[in-house]
Amino acid sequence: MSDPNPQSGSPDKEPASEAQAAQTALGNTERAEPSTPGRSAPDSEPKPNLGRMFLDNLWAANTFTVTLLSLVLAIVVGAVLMIISDPEVLSTYSYITSRPSDALNSSWTLVSEAYANLFKGSVFDPEAFSGWLNGDNGWQAVLAPISETLTYTAPLVFTGLAVALAFRGGLFNIGAQGQATVGVILAALAGFLLPLPPGLHLLVAVLAGALGGAIWGFIPGILKARAGAHEVINTIMLNYVATYFLTWLIVQNGVQDPTRPDAISQAVDTSAQLPRLLGDNLRVHAGILIAVLATWGVAWLLNRSTLGFELRAVGANPDAARTAGISVTRTYTLIMVFSGILAGLGGSNMVLGSTASALTPLVVAQIGFDGILVALLGRVKPWGVLLAALLFGALQAGGNRMQSYSGISLELVTVLQALIVIFIAAPALVKAIFQLRAARAARLQTSLAKGW
Repeated sequence: MSDPNPQSGSPDKEPASEAQAAQTALGNTERAEPSTPGRSAPDSEPKPNLGRMFLDNLWAANTFTVTLLSLVLAIVVGAVLMIISDPEVLSTYSYITSRPSDALNSSWTLVSEAYANLFKGSVFDPEAFSGWLNGDNGWQAVLAPISETLTYTAPLVFTGLAVALAFRGGLFNIGAQGQATVGVILAALAGFLLPLPPGLHLLVAVLAGALGGAIWGFIPGILKARAGAHEVINTIMLNYVATYFLTWLIVQNGVQDPTRPDAISQAVDTSAQLPRLLGDNLRVHAGILIAVLATWGVAWLLNRSTLGFELRAVGANPDAARTAGISVTRTYTLIMVFSGILAGLGGSNMVLGSTASALTPLVVAQIGFDGILVALLGRVKPWGVLLAALLFGALQAGGNRMQSYSGISLELVTVLQALIVIFIAAPALVKAIFQLRAARAARLQTSLAKGW
């Protein structure tokens, strides 16, 4: 009778099985042996030290690394644009093969002086500090760069928060420019038409600016909630309405300055002006303190309140939120109203602060559109928006000194801002250039899509 399992009795298989069994037993015996004190087991991998873990995490596509490397890329590309736009420096490259030092030295001089002036105009000027120590100038000159940076930062915080808040609720608010325009109109009208005592006058003017933005945000909000009209189209059109309304209003009797033939309104009373924080010689005012409080308030609203939870739920999935009993109509309307309030406060800063004291066709500048960039750079998170606004304010303040001392056009600063946003919005590009860890980059792209 044949064996039902012929392979089990095969003579050529049995030695191999015995050898494998012996090797397995030997391995088990070796693993069972206790390791010598002070010496790791031979099969165990050594744990990475703290420094190695820090370097591994640092060179991963996380938020900090991508933002920092995006700044580096923007600075490098900006340096190339400076060299290309300067005819004298560019001419040295025509004979770079014979005398390369001329091209390198001239390029380095141009770029280093430009970025040095950018730093001196926005953060710290060593010459002013030395002059203060020697008694050649006062302390105001030392704090002047920081003062200018904070002055430009304050309105951008409000418009950035307005756009970010709408983003978190699933709405794309392009109308921060128009909301800030209506806010600056009502704030200025309250500032020079209402005869009120100093403290009350300022409070009424600030609230009037917030009310103007709320009204201009309510319109696209209710249209989105009730009629399903797209908020992008509505807010863009309302931007034009607000701009032309400002242009028409300035030249009306009772609003235009009777002593001026051009389009400018009466000046806001000093009782309605935001107080300056560092004296009359420095422009920084209390608006930056209100901006920090507004940032804290938006962060609390989003993360600690019931309304913030409903807002984020509607932004993530309006159908699921409606099924859960959340009023999507009410939430959409409140989102745009709150966004309008923030943008209106940003507009009121432009006329109640130290930027201007009267209405002009360009009094709002581009703070509404810059707020979109600030919100994107800040990952639509409140404190991130504050830091992004601080960066943009520094670029604007330092750009003025770059233009005055280095001859660099102010438009180049706008290019730097755009490059920073482009690189941050494309983390895959930054990862590919610097060869960042792919595993972290995947999580980065997912987080970026969700709005961090």
